[in-house]
Amino acid sequence: MQNLLVPTDFSPEAHHAFEVALQLARRTGGHVTLLHVVDTPGAAGVVSTGPAGGGSGLDGVFMVQLLQNTKRHMHALMAEAARTHATVPVQDIVATGDVDAAVLDTIRTQRIDLVVVGAHEHKPGSHLLFAPDSHAERLVRLAPCPVLTVKHPAPEFEVHHIVFASDFQPEADLAVASLRQVCAAFPEATLHLLDVVTSATEYPAAIARIHAFAQRHQLAAYEPDVFDAPEVSAGIPRYAEQAHADLVVMLTHGRTGLRHWLQGSIAESVAVQAAAPVLTFHAPVA
Repeated sequence: MQNLLVPTDFSPEAHHAFEVALQLARRTGGHVTLLHVVDTPGAAGVVSTGPAGGGSGLDGVFMVQLLQNTKRHMHALMAEAARTHATVPVQDIVATGDVDAAVLDTIRTQRIDLVVVGAHEHKPGSHLLFAPDSHAERLVRLAPCPVLTVKHPAPEFEVHHIVFASDFQPEADLAVASLRQVCAAFPEATLHLLDVVTSATEYPAAIARIHAFAQRHQLAAYEPDVFDAPEVSAGIPRYAEQAHADLVVMLTHGRTGLRHWLQGSIAESVAVQAAAPVLTFHAPVA
């Protein structure tokens, strides 16, 4: 978690993500890239926020004003970072084009390890089945690197309780390497291994899977937890709130189509429904 990217639209939620990214970079000795994308259909690339120029007519005037406004916002954020986290290197990039494409291109070209993105908190059950998903949800699905979703201010980002939510089937073993990295970054935190079941009759099997998972990977210090809820995607945020979780960790698959709706969407839903920050990462490709 040393090369961090923060996409910003200058919203309060994006600022919360910037705060967390700066604190993580200070903890890991990393650096932060701050990205703003000017959503301009038909144009794409990195642009300068220096002296205005180019364009013609009303479109040109609008673009000049937009870039000048962007420059003011970016300079203010850079000045804030220099004031509050002087030891953390921060660079800013302004790009044009489709937002999702620009973020994914920046991840690739800048070799980003972690995206920290702001999002609105959606209460469980608030999403319609075919409602458009948010940029944060799409990043969880599409980004090749881990994504940390932040919804609330965190001027002091301290992690005392980490919740790893899973069904602890064999596929959960793919998460162990990344989970160890997270625990190493926050060695003082308690690790909760959580399975959400839809019936109390599933409790014995679930707790057995958790203990088997911990034994396979020699996890000596952990709290096993099974939570009963009508839906898994709603149960994880509810448990996280009751357990005062500071960080929720989940494995995702980046699926699209039907398999995505059936399996991959749980992590995306939790990423925007849980009040706590949610860290999602993809299963490594064999």
